Amino acid sequence: MPESVTTGDVHISYDVLAELAGYAAMESYGVVGMAAKSKTAEVVQLLSRDKLARGVEVSAADDGDLRIDLWVVIEYGTNIAEVAKNLIGRVQHVISTYAGVQVSAVEVHVQDIKVRE
Repeated sequence: MPESVTTGDVHISYDVLAELAGYAAMESYGVVGMAAKSKTAEVVQLLSRDKLARGVEVSAADDGDLRIDLWVVIEYGTNIAEVAKNLIGRVQHVISTYAGVQVSAVEVHVQDIKVRE
C-alpha cells in the first residue's frame, strides 16, 4: 500500500494528512483531545498538540479509497453521536480543502470522556 497520495505532481504523505486531521479534530466542538491509538487500552493517554498524529491513522484500501481513523476524548455532557458526526464532516472538509484529497471514510473511536478543564 502506498504511504502517500498523489494529486498531479504533488505527493502528500500520510503523516501530513494525519497532522491535518489531528488539528481539524482539535478544532471540533466537543473534542477535549486526541488519544494514543489503541483498541484495548485500559488507560487513555491524552496527546499533546505536537503529537496529535499519534491519534490518527491514515490508510488506503486496495481500490485507492482513503480512510482516516481518529482516536479521541470527548467532553462530558456532549452528545457523543453529534460530536462524532460533526468531527467526521470537519475532517473530510479540511483534508479536501487543504490537501485536495477526497476521504471516503472517517471512523471515530471514542476512547474516553472528560470534563473540560
